[in-house]
Amino acid sequence: MNTLPDIKNDFAQWYQEVVYKAELADQSPVRGCIVIRPYGCALWEIIRDYVDKRLKETGHHNAMFPLFIPESFLKKEAEHVQGFAPELAVVTHAGGKELEEPYVVRPTSETIIHYMFARWLKSWRDLPIKINQWANVVRWEMRPRPFLRTTEFFWQEGHTAHETMQEADEEARMILNEYVKLAHDYLAIPVIAGRKTDKEKFPGADYTLTFEAVMQDGKALQMGTSHMISQSFARAFNMVFQDRNGQQAHPFLTSWAVTTRLIGAVVMTHGDQKGLVLPPKVAPFQIIIIPIYRAGHDQQELRAAVAKIKESLAAFRVFVDDGDHTTPGAKFYHWELKGAPLRLEIGPRDLAQGQVILADRIGSEKRQVALGSVAEVVGQTLDVIQKTMFERAQERLRSHWHKAEKLSDFGPRLDEHNGIYQTGWCGNPACEQELKKFKATTRCLIDEKTSAVCFYCTNASKGDVLVAKAY
Repeated sequence: MNTLPDIKNDFAQWYQEVVYKAELADQSPVRGCIVIRPYGCALWEIIRDYVDKRLKETGHHNAMFPLFIPESFLKKEAEHVQGFAPELAVVTHAGGKELEEPYVVRPTSETIIHYMFARWLKSWRDLPIKINQWANVVRWEMRPRPFLRTTEFFWQEGHTAHETMQEADEEARMILNEYVKLAHDYLAIPVIAGRKTDKEKFPGADYTLTFEAVMQDGKALQMGTSHMISQSFARAFNMVFQDRNGQQAHPFLTSWAVTTRLIGAVVMTHGDQKGLVLPPKVAPFQIIIIPIYRAGHDQQELRAAVAKIKESLAAFRVFVDDGDHTTPGAKFYHWELKGAPLRLEIGPRDLAQGQVILADRIGSEKRQVALGSVAEVVGQTLDVIQKTMFERAQERLRSHWHKAEKLSDFGPRLDEHNGIYQTGWCGNPACEQELKKFKATTRCLIDEKTSAVCFYCTNASKGDVLVAKAY
């Protein structure tokens, strides 16, 4: 059995190996890209299905747009193209000929979707337009890391157009709240919601809302964002409509997304020295049943009992590992590595006593459960695991969260030990730039003011900001 690197002393290498050994992904021959394996894909599909359901319940409709975007589209909004230029993959030849105009492999779809919005939108009666797309995108990544930063990744990207700024603002904030609920209730990851600084916001947006998490090593991870695009892209694409007064007006726009990065967040938030630890609500298999066959005992009777147990657990995602090519011990190790929340073991002696042995991924003790009570106990235990995982992650977040006054004091500590620091800021980008000396950035502005002065200069603080090193 292969052991994993020490999670406390070599977290980065632990992460890499657990992703591959737990069969979430595999390396690709294309640099910066990964192959998402069936187990990782199943995890993403559970997240995807939940998000898709919530988006439809809040009035959004799925659509699909081209992978290729005319290069001229990105040049219509100056700040946008400048922000994405270093990451673009550009197609210059196709069909054996040089293209008259190069195509960009989509890094995000604002430009082409807004081009279509301009075609569809005529009157205020056409608003709001609320579109979501499930797609892959390409951003050329110099330092790839599976799920966290890859050249190609998968996501949902929402794009909406509204009659008023207030409606667009409410949309951007509503989506952020949905993302926070996903993180808390499903991924069991406590997050901090706030607003990005102008330096860190999405290129071309009026403002960007974010939800940030802190991983076990004290580094921050941007989990997803919601952008108030306002009218900059509407003007760039001549997106106009006749308003209620018969005048020509530009709509107010939003865009927002979460990606397969969420899988990396789950791995880094909850994993331990044995491997993955998956929240029950998103685990591909919530329960693993392992029959333990003994020589001289009737295997058919045990198989029939296992089938009956599985049938009683129809409300859950269950896998029966009854292969005879590995030992029960090897199976225990395998499913601990893959983070399955619950394991049920049953052998001839257990069957004779009318019980199964239950082991949960976050506990250390096994317990006996009567066959007639399995479904009830499993349901209760999965709820406890989900709740406990969130509480453990909350406590870890609190342990990494510090309040500090001056960068000269907390900068060296942050540089050496990571962590997230709440401090005051005057709002000057020049002060924000000083964080780079400690490999840190502002993560978000928060609605609190605990420091009277800026973390760098002597000017008064306009409000608190969170500072951390980030993935």
